[in-house]
Amino acid sequence: MDDLRGEGAAGVACRSEQGSTLAEASGRGSVVSREASWWLSADLVSARRARRLTRETLAEWGFGHQIEVAELLVSELVGNALGHARGQVRLGFSAADGRLRCEVEDEDPELPRMRTVDEDAESGRGLFLVDMLSRCWGGVPTPRGKAIWFELPDFAEVDVESLEPLEAVAA
Repeated sequence: MDDLRGEGAAGVACRSEQGSTLAEASGRGSVVSREASWWLSADLVSARRARRLTRETLAEWGFGHQIEVAELLVSELVGNALGHARGQVRLGFSAADGRLRCEVEDEDPELPRMRTVDEDAESGRGLFLVDMLSRCWGGVPTPRGKAIWFELPDFAEVDVESLEPLEAVAA
């Protein structure tokens, strides 16, 4: 099975069980203390709904300090799914072992790739944000298409002051 993996800003490599979907990961030795998912319609208002669901879920689960980062990254992934795929999008969250996992599944089987973008480009930086701000991230094919996921720790691991500007990363 093809698998797309990245390392987050903290340099934490993703373990093999993290390359699967939420349903598969929850059956592999880690205890999922909470899990939730929603189907989002294939229209732009779904990005707003995804941000609201992210805020509400993280606040309820005690990840309030990660809301801003999670909301930004979920918005990027849902926006990509709405812009490039067809059909409904599934937004999912799970919390286990001190980690929050966010997942966006769509019907396009093609896994995204980070690419170099011109500094004047208006798009193309979403996966750079996911890579810089998440603990780790990846993507896997699913029966419906693909799922792109990222993990955040239950505490802030990212030193925002040490991050390079996007212009430097894209160059």
